[in-house]
Amino acid sequence: MTGPLLLRRARLGAALRDVLLDGGRVRAVADDLSAGAPGLPELQAGTTVVDLDGAVLLPGLVDAHVHLEQWAAARRRIDVSGARSAAEAAALLAAAVRATPADPGAVVVGHGFRDALWSQPPAAALLDDVLPGVPVVVSSADLHTAWCSTAAVTRFGLADPTGVVLEQEAMDLMARAAAPAPEVLDGWVLAATTAAAARGVTAVVDFEYGDLVTSWARRAARQPGGPALRVHAAVWADRLEEVLAAGLRTGDPLPGVVDPVAAERLRMGPLKLFVDGSLGTRTAFCHTPYPGVTGPDAHGLLRTPPAELERLLRRAGSAGLGLAVHAIGDRAAAIALDGFAAAGVTGRIEHAQQVCDEDLPRFAELGVVASIQPRHALDDRDAADQHWAGATGRAFPYGALVAAGAEVVLGSDAPVAPLDPWDGVASAVHRSLDGRAAWHPEHHLDLDVALAAASGGRRAVRVGDPADLVVVADPPADVLARHGAAGLRATEVLGTLVAGRFTHRGPALT
Repeated sequence: MTGPLLLRRARLGAALRDVLLDGGRVRAVADDLSAGAPGLPELQAGTTVVDLDGAVLLPGLVDAHVHLEQWAAARRRIDVSGARSAAEAAALLAAAVRATPADPGAVVVGHGFRDALWSQPPAAALLDDVLPGVPVVVSSADLHTAWCSTAAVTRFGLADPTGVVLEQEAMDLMARAAAPAPEVLDGWVLAATTAAAARGVTAVVDFEYGDLVTSWARRAARQPGGPALRVHAAVWADRLEEVLAAGLRTGDPLPGVVDPVAAERLRMGPLKLFVDGSLGTRTAFCHTPYPGVTGPDAHGLLRTPPAELERLLRRAGSAGLGLAVHAIGDRAAAIALDGFAAAGVTGRIEHAQQVCDEDLPRFAELGVVASIQPRHALDDRDAADQHWAGATGRAFPYGALVAAGAEVVLGSDAPVAPLDPWDGVASAVHRSLDGRAAWHPEHHLDLDVALAAASGGRRAVRVGDPADLVVVADPPADVLARHGAAGLRATEVLGTLVAGRFTHRGPALT
C-alpha cells in the first residue's frame, strides 16, 4: 500500500471520525471525508479505504530502550528466569539439553537468571555437575552478568575460574559466545520487529552492542522495506570516533540503505554511555552501601568517571549526536546530571531507578529526559527491598519525576522485560504483578501520562503528525476500568501503521 489511505469510522475520543493518511502523515480528520464533502480534501483516485467500524485509533507506540539482537536471540535461548536458586537454574538447563540435545561442541546458551535473592551464588561447578564438559553460558536477566561452565571458561579464555563475569566483560562474552551466523541473526531480528509491530510498536531505540550501522544496512538489503518499525540505532563509546568520522548525526538516515522505505525507517540514534551497573548485579552506584558488603565495591561500580563522562558528552553533543546515559543508582543519577550540566548539553538518563529528592527537579531544569522501564519496578521489588533497604522510597520514582516536571518516556529494555508497550503501560499505572498490594503506589503514573510516555509524547491523533498509528479494539481507559492492569497487558491490537503503511493488520481489518 503506497498511496493515500482513508480510515473510516475511527474512534477518536468519544467520536467516530474519518482520518486521511497520505505522504506518511495525517492529512485530514473530519466526520466525513467521503468524496465531494465541501471544504475537505478530495480523495485521490486509488485511495485505499479501510473501515475501522468504531475501533480506537491512537498514536503509535514507541519502545525507547531495547536490545533487539538479544531480544530476538533470547526468544530462542533456554529460559531460566523462573529459577529460585543456582541449582534450580542449572537443573533447568540440563533438562532442556536432555530434551533437545545440542550439537557436539556447541555452546549451550541460557538467559534470564536473577540471583539477587539466591542464597548460593552462581558458579561454574554447578553447571559442570549437571552438564560435564559442556560449554554453557547463561546471561542474567539484566544482561550485566554472565555465568559459565568450566568448559566455557576455557573456550573463551576467561581469567576467573568461578565462571562469573560482570558488566562489560559479560556483554563482550555474550556477543562472542551466543551470536549465530549474521544471516540467521538477521532473520531472527526482522521477525522480532514483526512481532513488536503486532503489539502496536511503531518505533524503537536500539541499544544493542556492536556495529549497528552495518548490521541494519545489511538487514535492509535482506528484506524489502526493512524492519516492520522505525529503528534509531545507537552507538556505544567504543565506536564513537568511527561514527563521528563518518559524519553521522542523530536522526540521519543510515548509510548504505538503498530501499526507500527502509531508508525512511532506519536512522542514526544516540550515543550510549554507562555510569554504573545494575541492581540485580549489585553494581548500581549508590550513596548507601549494599547491606553486608564492604570494601571498594560496597556502593556499586562506577564505570565511567565524571571527567571522562563530561568529555564524551561534550564531544558527542557538539557533533550532533543525541546522548543517552545509563544510570541506575542514585549516586550514578547525580553524576549523570552533573555531567550534562558541566558539558552544557542535554539528553536522556536511561533507567533512573533510584533518584535522590534533590536531584528530581534537575531533570526538568537541565532538559534531561527520564527513559524508564516500568516493568523493572515489578520484577525487582524484592531485590530492591533487600539490597536498597531503607531507600526504596526513592526507587523507580516515576510519579515523583513527573511531579517534578521531568519528561518521561517508556521502554522495555528487552530482553530484560518483554518488548510489549502494553506491559510497560500496565506496570506504570499499577506497581504489582501478583496478588500483593502495589509497591510504593505513590509512584504510579496516571494512564494518560503513561500512554503519552509510551507514544513519544503524543496524546492524540492530529493533522500534520506522522502517520504512525495503532488500532485497538477498546479505549484503554475502559479496559483499565473494567479489567485492571491485567486487561491492559492483554490489549487487543487490530492494526499498526508506520508512515501510513500497515505493518500489522489483523483479521478484523481485512
